[in-house]
Amino acid sequence: MQSYKDIENGVVLSVCSLDCPDQCGLLVHKEDGKIKKISGDPNHPVTKGNICNKVRNMGERIYDSKRIKNPLKRVGKKGEGNFTIISWEEAIETITNHWKNLISEEGAQTILPYSFYGNMGKLAAEGMDRRFFNRLGSSQLDRTICSVAGSTGYRYTMGGSYGTDPEEMTETKLFIFWGINAVSTNMHQVTLAQKAKKSGAKVIVIDVHKNQTGRMADWFIPILPGTDGALALGIMHILYKEKLVDRSFLEEYTIGYEELEDHLEQYQPQMVSDITGVPVEDIYKLARMYGAISPSMIRIGNGLQHHDNGGMSTRTIACLPALTGQWLVKGGGAVKSNSGFLSFNTAALQRPDLKKTKTRTINMNQIGKALLEPDNPIRSLYVYGSNPALVAPEANRVREGLAREDLFTVVHDLFITETAKFADIVLPSTSAFENTDFYTSYWHNYIHLHEPTIAPYGESKSNTAVFRLLAKAMEFDEQTLKDDDEELMKQALNDLSNPYLSDITYEKLKNERYIKASNLTDLLKNLQTPSGKIELYSKVMEEDGYPALPTYIPLVEEQDYPLQFIPGPNHNFLNSTFSNNDKHITLEKAPKIFMNQKDADNRGIEEGTTVRIWNDRGECELVVSVGEQVLPGVVVSQGLWSDMPGKKQLVNALTPDRIADMGGGATFFSGRVNVERMNKDV
Repeated sequence: MQSYKDIENGVVLSVCSLDCPDQCGLLVHKEDGKIKKISGDPNHPVTKGNICNKVRNMGERIYDSKRIKNPLKRVGKKGEGNFTIISWEEAIETITNHWKNLISEEGAQTILPYSFYGNMGKLAAEGMDRRFFNRLGSSQLDRTICSVAGSTGYRYTMGGSYGTDPEEMTETKLFIFWGINAVSTNMHQVTLAQKAKKSGAKVIVIDVHKNQTGRMADWFIPILPGTDGALALGIMHILYKEKLVDRSFLEEYTIGYEELEDHLEQYQPQMVSDITGVPVEDIYKLARMYGAISPSMIRIGNGLQHHDNGGMSTRTIACLPALTGQWLVKGGGAVKSNSGFLSFNTAALQRPDLKKTKTRTINMNQIGKALLEPDNPIRSLYVYGSNPALVAPEANRVREGLAREDLFTVVHDLFITETAKFADIVLPSTSAFENTDFYTSYWHNYIHLHEPTIAPYGESKSNTAVFRLLAKAMEFDEQTLKDDDEELMKQALNDLSNPYLSDITYEKLKNERYIKASNLTDLLKNLQTPSGKIELYSKVMEEDGYPALPTYIPLVEEQDYPLQFIPGPNHNFLNSTFSNNDKHITLEKAPKIFMNQKDADNRGIEEGTTVRIWNDRGECELVVSVGEQVLPGVVVSQGLWSDMPGKKQLVNALTPDRIADMGGGATFFSGRVNVERMNKDV
């Protein structure tokens, strides 16, 4: 296989590393050893050469003049971002000496890793790092900021993250995009829907904001935030009442369908309309379309799960395809995530057996609270693949914690992020194009191998390389902390219990570069629920303290603030990635907040004015877009914008760090705010 060392000029096969379901096949075009252009791989069976602006302009990010080239040591006040260059030897020695002293004086639990999937490579995100911190005996991080609430809810119904194969969706006749701005976050799902439309398919979008995806729909249904579960229950009520359910499927492949029918009596359409803001006639129309059109497919997005009731809402929607028997129809069913089809040997990669003693676990959504906890405090934070000062909820508390002078913070990143400005040591990270790794999509069903396409930038090092250095300096002798990247991949892809990857080996992947999971049509034979069936009634949920049947549970009410605040994604950033790159900032233009005309009129707010958005957690100043894109009582922002002098645009200063109903998930979308006009226009 050819790598960057073999090709100075030409085209190298690659794969996108971003935290995005599409995981596109890429072609990297090189001149004199550097990236000159990034295009899509036309031979990739799912993404077929189409890529988004984020990736198309990735080269500018890779060679951005602001990228870190050398290890750095803080010389100024925390938060100011003043550093001086040091050597790798000094950086590693400084970090490990500090940790050795902490372990000796207060214990390893005073050290906490903080990371997520800024790079979706499995080695980068959950390989040598997990091994190292397991062996160190540090506090553990519960990585729950993104999809865990919905995945947990979906698992109660379907047994795991298994759904419709995207490659079959050209057969679909009814697409329901539920709580997902797919144009910006899952573009190839939109491509498939548009292709199916040419054969007569209909596209429905259910969301709190008429964004780009809503505007391309045949029918956009606006809904009040956090009421998605109620709408799903109302649809089910009508399906049963009008005999639109597939009873033969229910009898053979589900449990609890009779109990569910009785339970649904309470979810009368008028009550559901009052809860959701969806007119009664629209609830009937939607239910009848769903009951009559086949194959139908529901794309369940991340948006609706970022509520207090996000797990239950997703669990409830996941029941719908079973009622109409869609799992037996090609192109029918639902997708929340397909990651279960590509699950690998995580224990062999992460080595939890290296933990010598029991330690505490800290939910990453509450990092602000944890950093300010006076009892058993965190004394050292090691951040990689994430930017908590921008992405974590209760951001003002997070920054207050990061500013502690007694907190020794290390950040491994490509840029001086908002978090890195508070660091004592900053380490330069390689980009994914400079790494060896493997990738598993959580939407399509292909596993990819990636080898470096360009040389490391400056003195940057990969996560695996840095953790090997740290392990050596900590005098850890285990071979598992010395394994190279190839060995890590072999172990992760060995002894697989996953029936969908039965023929996958590292050697085969190295030869073919990407391979599709197999036996996908056997889903109903391999359900991992306790009953082996789709569980409309779940005894496990009952044992875990939840209602056994799908149930609408209202959001936590924050009494003092009248408007539900939804800080959604934008088109040209991916969480905080790209938010500091000039090209992508130019493409996105400026941060906005969308407000209903009625709410704006009541406050004397006009289109284009600057407004103050606030609650007891913080405040922002954004430009308002007034119209009918959202329902009354709702405001929506888009994107996580980097800090800029004189700008108050930190939307996560407003978001709660409450924990969702399932899995320890985030509740970004369940906060409330007030909005008022300011005395300046833009």
